[in-house]
Amino acid sequence: MTTPFPFTAGQVLTAAQMNNISTLVINDKTDSYTLVIGDLGERVIMNKATATTITVPNSVFAAGDQVFIANKGAGTCTVTAGAGTTVSTSSSLALAQYGGGTLLALSASSFIFFSSALKLTVDYLVVAGGGGGGKQNAGGGGAGGFRTSYGTSGGGVAAQMPIAPVLSTNYAVTVGAGGAGATTNARGTSGSASNISSIVQTVGGGGGGGANAAQTPNSGGSGGGASSDGGSYSGAAGTTNEGFAGSNCSGGGGAGGGGAGGTTAGTSAGSAGGTGVASTITGSSVTRGGGGGGCGHASGNPGGGAGGAGGGGAGGDNATSAGTPGDPNTGGGGGGANGNGGGGGSGVIILRYPSSFTITIGAGLTGSTAADGTSTVATITAGTGNVSWA
Repeated sequence: MTTPFPFTAGQVLTAAQMNNISTLVINDKTDSYTLVIGDLGERVIMNKATATTITVPNSVFAAGDQVFIANKGAGTCTVTAGAGTTVSTSSSLALAQYGGGTLLALSASSFIFFSSALKLTVDYLVVAGGGGGGKQNAGGGGAGGFRTSYGTSGGGVAAQMPIAPVLSTNYAVTVGAGGAGATTNARGTSGSASNISSIVQTVGGGGGGGANAAQTPNSGGSGGGASSDGGSYSGAAGTTNEGFAGSNCSGGGGAGGGGAGGTTAGTSAGSAGGTGVASTITGSSVTRGGGGGGCGHASGNPGGGAGGAGGGGAGGDNATSAGTPGDPNTGGGGGGANGNGGGGGSGVIILRYPSSFTITIGAGLTGSTAADGTSTVATITAGTGNVSWA
């Protein structure tokens, strides 16, 4: 099939040529290719299993000329500016299989590529590692920072914006570990951050205070609870959009760590950890991000406080009573204790996206996928590595 482009003055078109104007020629290419004037008004489609380029040359096309470019091969085809030309786009010039778009000439050397590829939108839940509980009349660890685009985020804020990854592009992902509980008379260790590249970043939960208030709690996604030797002491701050502050404490003992969903009211020793936040991003409701409970004391609550959702309970007055660790993949804080503090729970990253796209979970990450209606849910439970979509 041929088309009458470009038209010439006085040209008379046949019926077949008129029909062909709306049925553009398909030019299949099986290797890297440089556009020519004969491609004007046609479809140039790459078909190769390995990477290729389609080069846009200088001084071949004029303002207003258009060429449709697509890739049906398994190898990525990249639209490339030739010497002396520029090709601009708001999307990507790297076309994955079945990607494509229209190349428009603004001049002989300046072009815009309008991608017709489907736009990918990904909802997320990113939870950092929880803080460890302190030792000796100690406070509970704070929950890891809790950010999501699918429901309420930590700190009581509304859902945040989904992300829009570029296809066939690697995004670095890290799932934060929980902080260690104190094994000497000290505060607990803060948890580690969980991140999706620089797009969504969270702060690890703050370690609970310890050593009879000699070591104050750490701030974090949610703050650690205070430790007390009889005076009044303050819990540590949480992070905006991620979690709440740890509880204050007066009287001997320790207070609960802050949770993604709240700070436990009251300042008595042995107060419970702050509440977590429920999320349905996986298709069912799961609550994560509770703070660790505070240490009990003979003059307060000998039993120690309960942990929030995922957070560890606290040890009692007995010097050998240990705090309970936070649950894995919840970002829960560890319980404070007179014995060893409980370790914080590890974080988690959950990604929800249309099932028409496919995720690659790279080396170094532990993860799995599951279908939920027309969506796929990827749950990444540990590690550092890259993810990408096609």
